[in-house]
Amino acid sequence: MGAKTFPWVFTQVPWAAGPQWTRGVHDGLPLLSFGCAPRDKLATYRQLRAMDLRPNGQDPVAVLYGRHNESGKTWFASLYLIANAAPVRPMTPAKHTALAKANLARRICRSCGKDPLYVLPTSTRQCWKCFEDTEDQGQQAA
Repeated sequence: MGAKTFPWVFTQVPWAAGPQWTRGVHDGLPLLSFGCAPRDKLATYRQLRAMDLRPNGQDPVAVLYGRHNESGKTWFASLYLIANAAPVRPMTPAKHTALAKANLARRICRSCGKDPLYVLPTSTRQCWKCFEDTEDQGQQAA
């Protein structure tokens, strides 16, 4: 029950002038194993966000893969060129207002309509007091 292996291939890549060693092709993109991608040239979406950058509409240029030790599952992540990334767009007042309204909607209890000052569970959308009341009513009915 062996895992799929990716053989080493010497191929042309978009981030280097000459050919580089990769682990083949995945979805038409060069495949790189974990720890082999040049960190100064390529980054995942999350890494770009940590640098206050965004992909700027560019398509991924490579795919990074690794294996989870306990489950044995293989994971894949798209890699983008840092040189083509653009700064994150600033938050406008309209976006800030819309985000504040959305967060407020997550805090309003569906039973009593009050704001308990914490995000309610998505399963009930009730504050703790209303949830306990409905549980007590359910136990009394039974």
